[in-house]
Amino acid sequence: MPDVRTVATHCPYCALQCGTRLTRERRGVSVRPTDFPVNRGGLCQKGWTAPSLLDVADRLRHPMVRRDGELVPVSWDIALDTIATGLDRIRAERGPDAIGVFGGGGLTNEKAYLLGKFARLALGTSQIDYNGRFCMSSAAAAGNAAFGVDRGLPFPVTDLGGADVVLLAGANPAETMPPLMQHLRSPELIVIDPRRTATAEQAALHLQPLPGTDLALALGLLHIAVVDGRSDTGYIAERTGGFESAWQRAMSWWPERVERVTGVPVSEQRQAVRMLAEAGSAYVLTGRGAEQHSKGVDTVSGFINLALALGLPGRPGGGYGCLTGQGNGQGGREHGQKADQLPGYRMITDQAAREHVAEVWGVPPEELPGPGRSAYELLDALGTEDGPSALLVFGSNPVVSAPNAAHVTDRLKALDLLVVADFVPSETTELADVVLPVTQWAEEEGTMTNLEGRVLRRRGLQVPPGHARSDLEVLHGIATRLGEPGHRYPTRPREVFEELRRASAGGKADYSGISYERLDAGEALHWPCPDGEHPGTPRLFLDGFAHADGRARFVPVEHREAGDVPAEVFPLTATTGRVLAQYQSGAQTRRVAELNEAAPEAFVEVHPDTAARAGLAEGARARVTSPRGSTVATVRLVPTMRTDTVFLPFHFPGDGRANLLTSDALDPRSRMPEFKVSAVRLEPEREVVAP
Repeated sequence: MPDVRTVATHCPYCALQCGTRLTRERRGVSVRPTDFPVNRGGLCQKGWTAPSLLDVADRLRHPMVRRDGELVPVSWDIALDTIATGLDRIRAERGPDAIGVFGGGGLTNEKAYLLGKFARLALGTSQIDYNGRFCMSSAAAAGNAAFGVDRGLPFPVTDLGGADVVLLAGANPAETMPPLMQHLRSPELIVIDPRRTATAEQAALHLQPLPGTDLALALGLLHIAVVDGRSDTGYIAERTGGFESAWQRAMSWWPERVERVTGVPVSEQRQAVRMLAEAGSAYVLTGRGAEQHSKGVDTVSGFINLALALGLPGRPGGGYGCLTGQGNGQGGREHGQKADQLPGYRMITDQAAREHVAEVWGVPPEELPGPGRSAYELLDALGTEDGPSALLVFGSNPVVSAPNAAHVTDRLKALDLLVVADFVPSETTELADVVLPVTQWAEEEGTMTNLEGRVLRRRGLQVPPGHARSDLEVLHGIATRLGEPGHRYPTRPREVFEELRRASAGGKADYSGISYERLDAGEALHWPCPDGEHPGTPRLFLDGFAHADGRARFVPVEHREAGDVPAEVFPLTATTGRVLAQYQSGAQTRRVAELNEAAPEAFVEVHPDTAARAGLAEGARARVTSPRGSTVATVRLVPTMRTDTVFLPFHFPGDGRANLLTSDALDPRSRMPEFKVSAVRLEPEREVVAP
């Protein structure tokens, strides 16, 4: 990497991927926002403090291998030889599917692509998935069903600023991606959220349903739009199919029934539809609150159906989109980390897709494995008779981030070999047999794909400390020790990207016309971009949807109960989410002093009446218990909370893990876990009662 003083790059956190300029100074690295379209000179607290990660005291600097129960520093050769020997033994004894790979939505496109290739060729395993399955897999499945393609926002973020009304279903960008709020100042906001969030505080209308009833609300809003004559019948006839089937399901969700199920007053339901229908320009956006359910795909489909009925998608000044969470959640699944997908957003069961990718990789199509287990199912199977006995983890911390976390921790402990590649210690590295120190954002080159489908250049400022290596070098080192030819696993990001372009060519997510040269020249390139002269596609669907007939599809959906239903023993509903100062599992942000001071510990938001019934006061330590386990958190009294609902952030470790409560109920199509609904009880910490 060249020794440079200043680089233009992007924030390492969320999928907004704000433009930044890094400068290496005598006192360390400083960051300044740039006038990039998504952030327009703004940054959130996490972005401003991101350089603090580059020199944290406990940064992983040396490979480590567990000996006599302790992780001890070793050379790279010893670490990689240990991994290869273990993988060879396990594969010889139990076959290639005895090895699993778990990736991350923060990996660059190049890393995600090579990780998928490594799993399927070097290991020969079908058992690969990534933590993006926990992010927007439900929206992806619903988007594919409705539009024939999945891209978080099929339009630029900047389009939102010209809207009259924006509906946010289960999204809290004021805390999760604050610079986005610049684009939401002018529109009137309709916010659907069980909590009075920072975003809801800025809304013209806040609908506050019981967690797990969003789908009933979406059906009710569609019912009102049709019955009150506010649907766009011309658009429905000309640009969509399947309306009648969807309407047959929504017909029985009259407003009074919706109010009984959700708690949202009829007057507010009608006001929401009126605002959207009378707007000259309107958008419907979903976030994790609508998606992280055992019926997440149907819930998103319900909101897409509403948008289609109002004639929004595929029109200038209107549409549906999903607010992708992780930095490269979009690109991470497009290029091969997901169990059922190959590069270019090709399905692994499609013979033509297999032939295309196999040709690029230089192997017969029959050598490619089929689809494997989804993320939670992969973790659940670890150490079992028919599951993997080895797991390689890249850029993820499932001990904190996975649902039913105590069970997942037990499964990780049952492995014969756990390898974790990361740049800081985490609750997952603590369990590892081998820990590999890898580069982080300001030390590497590559590309990311933000929530608009825009491909961005990540540029390195400085060399990594100690003996840290790039993930590409790690994959090359393991693959060659397993007998693979070295040229098949390039270590230079530009070389990997050139291969990615060829592998994605002709796929839904076609990057073949995108190059480092074009990106470095400042071109704004959104996929699909099928050739070097193509300008990219910032706005999808203007001329037609991606189905063969060019029409969007209404999808018939029906409300059903969550996997957990409150009852006498567990009378409350717990929902989980993010806070402004922390990110994901907190492994990074909990190391930044300013962020940790702002949000230092696990807490539970509770309505004062609910807390009083449990014998709890502000600042008390509470135990929150579900059928799966319990977590301990500090009580925050919030008068705007529903009396039947409590909220916990999921960023904290140990006994403060919110995911000790969450269940393994999965959406039948996306395999998304139900993070947003857990039946719980609340009590003072001292009163420990077994579930």
